[in-house]
Amino acid sequence: MDYIKAFLVGGAICALVQILMDKTKLMPGRIMVLLVCSGVALGFIGVYGPFSEWAGAGANVPLLGFGNLLWKGVKEAVDEEGLLGVLKGGLANASAGISAALIFGYLGALIFEPKMKK
Repeated sequence: MDYIKAFLVGGAICALVQILMDKTKLMPGRIMVLLVCSGVALGFIGVYGPFSEWAGAGANVPLLGFGNLLWKGVKEAVDEEGLLGVLKGGLANASAGISAALIFGYLGALIFEPKMKK
Protein backbone atom coordinates (compact mmCIF):
# COMPACT_ATOMS: atom_id res chain seq x y z
CA MET A 1 0.00 0.00 0.00
CA ASP A 2 2.94 2.36 0.67
CA TYR A 3 4.09 2.03 -2.93
CA ILE A 4 0.65 2.86 -4.27
CA LYS A 5 0.34 5.88 -1.99
CA ALA A 6 3.80 7.13 -2.99
CA PHE A 7 2.99 6.63 -6.67
CA LEU A 8 -0.31 8.48 -6.42
CA VAL A 9 1.05 11.41 -4.39
CA GLY A 10 4.19 11.81 -6.50
CA GLY A 11 2.12 11.48 -9.67
CA ALA A 12 -0.34 14.11 -8.44
CA ILE A 13 2.51 16.54 -7.70
CA CYS A 14 4.02 15.93 -11.13
CA ALA A 15 0.61 16.29 -12.82
CA LEU A 16 0.04 19.64 -11.08
CA VAL A 17 3.46 20.83 -12.21
CA GLN A 18 2.72 19.70 -15.78
CA ILE A 19 -0.55 21.65 -15.74
CA LEU A 20 1.37 24.68 -14.43
CA MET A 21 3.88 24.33 -17.28
CA ASP A 22 1.17 23.97 -19.91
CA LYS A 23 -1.21 26.68 -18.71
CA THR A 24 1.23 29.44 -17.73
CA LYS A 25 4.16 31.17 -19.37
CA LEU A 26 6.50 30.22 -16.53
CA MET A 27 9.79 28.71 -17.64
CA PRO A 28 10.80 25.32 -16.17
CA GLY A 29 13.60 26.84 -14.09
CA ARG A 30 11.18 29.21 -12.38
CA ILE A 31 8.76 26.39 -11.71
CA MET A 32 11.58 24.39 -10.11
CA VAL A 33 12.45 27.34 -7.87
CA LEU A 34 8.75 27.72 -7.03
CA LEU A 35 8.60 24.06 -5.98
CA VAL A 36 11.69 24.28 -3.78
CA CYS A 37 10.47 27.51 -2.15
CA SER A 38 7.02 25.95 -1.63
CA GLY A 39 8.64 23.00 0.14
CA VAL A 40 10.52 25.42 2.40
CA ALA A 41 7.35 27.41 3.14
CA LEU A 42 5.27 24.30 3.85
CA GLY A 43 8.01 23.00 6.15
CA PHE A 44 8.17 26.35 7.94
CA ILE A 45 4.44 26.41 8.70
CA GLY A 46 4.56 22.77 9.83
CA VAL A 47 2.38 21.22 7.13
CA TYR A 48 5.00 19.32 5.15
CA GLY A 49 6.21 17.09 7.99
CA PRO A 50 2.92 15.27 8.59
CA PHE A 51 2.23 15.18 4.83
CA SER A 52 5.66 13.67 4.22
CA GLU A 53 5.17 11.00 6.89
CA TRP A 54 1.83 10.04 5.36
CA ALA A 55 2.89 10.12 1.69
CA GLY A 56 6.40 8.70 2.08
CA ALA A 57 8.62 8.80 -1.01
CA GLY A 58 5.82 10.35 -3.07
CA ALA A 59 6.33 13.57 -1.14
CA ASN A 60 10.06 13.33 -0.45
CA VAL A 61 11.40 12.65 -3.94
CA PRO A 62 9.99 15.66 -5.87
CA LEU A 63 11.48 19.13 -5.49
CA LEU A 64 9.02 19.94 -2.72
CA GLY A 65 10.84 17.38 -0.61
CA PHE A 66 14.20 18.96 -1.45
CA GLY A 67 12.94 22.33 -0.25
CA ASN A 68 11.68 20.77 2.96
CA LEU A 69 15.04 19.04 3.43
CA LEU A 70 16.80 22.39 3.10
CA TRP A 71 14.41 23.93 5.63
CA LYS A 72 14.98 21.15 8.17
CA GLY A 73 18.75 21.52 7.82
CA VAL A 74 18.63 25.27 8.34
CA LYS A 75 16.29 24.93 11.32
CA GLU A 76 18.51 22.34 13.04
CA ALA A 77 21.71 24.28 12.36
CA VAL A 78 20.24 27.55 13.63
CA ASP A 79 19.10 25.80 16.81
CA GLU A 80 22.62 24.42 17.36
CA GLU A 81 24.90 27.18 16.05
CA GLY A 82 22.86 30.34 15.82
CA LEU A 83 22.80 32.64 12.82
CA LEU A 84 25.70 30.86 11.12
CA GLY A 85 23.39 27.88 10.65
CA VAL A 86 21.42 29.83 8.04
CA LEU A 87 24.41 29.66 5.72
CA LYS A 88 25.49 26.06 6.17
CA GLY A 89 22.54 24.08 7.52
CA GLY A 90 20.63 23.48 4.30
CA LEU A 91 23.65 22.44 2.27
CA ALA A 92 24.97 20.18 5.01
CA ASN A 93 21.60 18.43 5.23
CA ALA A 94 21.19 18.02 1.46
CA SER A 95 24.82 17.35 0.56
CA ALA A 96 24.36 13.66 -0.23
CA GLY A 97 21.56 14.33 -2.73
CA ILE A 98 23.40 17.24 -4.34
CA SER A 99 26.59 15.17 -4.65
CA ALA A 100 24.72 12.23 -6.16
CA ALA A 101 23.03 14.50 -8.73
CA LEU A 102 26.37 15.98 -9.77
CA ILE A 103 28.18 12.63 -9.95
CA PHE A 104 25.45 10.80 -11.88
CA GLY A 105 24.92 13.80 -14.18
CA TYR A 106 28.62 13.79 -15.00
CA LEU A 107 28.68 10.02 -15.57
CA GLY A 108 25.62 10.30 -17.81
CA ALA A 109 27.35 13.02 -19.84
CA LEU A 110 30.40 10.78 -20.25
CA ILE A 111 28.36 7.79 -21.40
CA PHE A 112 25.75 9.42 -23.64
CA GLU A 113 27.48 12.16 -25.73
CA PRO A 114 25.29 15.20 -24.93
CA LYS A 115 24.56 17.62 -27.77
CA MET A 116 23.79 21.33 -27.67
CA LYS A 117 20.32 22.45 -28.72
CA LYS A 118 20.18 24.37 -32.00
